[in-house]
Amino acid sequence: MEKIKIVTDSTTDLSEDVLDEYSIHVVPLSIHIDGKTFVDQVDITPDDFITEMAQSSNLPKTSQPAVGELIAKYEELGKHGEHVLSIHLASTLSGTYETARMAAEEANAEVTVVDSMYISSALGFQVVEAAKMAAAEASIDDILDRLKTIKQNSRLYVVVETFDNLVKGGRIGKGKALLGSLLKLKPIAALEEGVYTPVAKVRTQSQMIQTLMKYFKQDSEDRKVKGISISHANASDLAHKLKNAATQESRFKDIMIQTTTPIISTHTGEGAIGLSYYTDSR
Repeated sequence: MEKIKIVTDSTTDLSEDVLDEYSIHVVPLSIHIDGKTFVDQVDITPDDFITEMAQSSNLPKTSQPAVGELIAKYEELGKHGEHVLSIHLASTLSGTYETARMAAEEANAEVTVVDSMYISSALGFQVVEAAKMAAAEASIDDILDRLKTIKQNSRLYVVVETFDNLVKGGRIGKGKALLGSLLKLKPIAALEEGVYTPVAKVRTQSQMIQTLMKYFKQDSEDRKVKGISISHANASDLAHKLKNAATQESRFKDIMIQTTTPIISTHTGEGAIGLSYYTDSR
């Protein structure tokens, strides 16, 4: 039975404990802010980054891993004939997947690259499942089939607290941002097919939680919940309120909460929150 090694990038929002437990290898992205460069999750923590970002007048920039870095990782992990399975954030949001695909073609190793079509914990669901199956000596084909199922049954919703970073990044105009701020609107967007799609606008935390739970109930009706995770950008209190609501709506109790990677909070801004979950047939 061939041995399979799992690689991903630093946008999974998985904790060090989980990465170590399942022997998941991470190739990090980088963040550039005010002339300084940080390697994501290596020499800057999510909490420290929030502080750096608040003090900066410019939007931080992010960059994907270099092709050479990925080639080196693939060849290191596959030097004894192991099959490397490299799972990455949505190709619509970053060039990381395409860079990994190019590295796989150049590396002296057997490498399969997967576009998760997600980010944050919704990416993490696929990565952890792949690692569990690899440890159980599942075949690469069986793992890839399972990842397709998880991908089809995953949902990721993001709510931003401030429009500042969206304006700085050119994702919305200042006029829309001003109107949204005046009306105290909190836009809810879903990541679908790798594209963020607005699905609702709310004004209060209570309305936001109610709306997210409405979607959750619709998606999980007559299905088994396999994973729920909440990521936030310095919004721990709100994350725990959302967790309490999800706990009341589901028999699934192992709900993770984590501060999201700087790669994501660069675009969402401080105060953002993301709800990820996936289901399976009973």
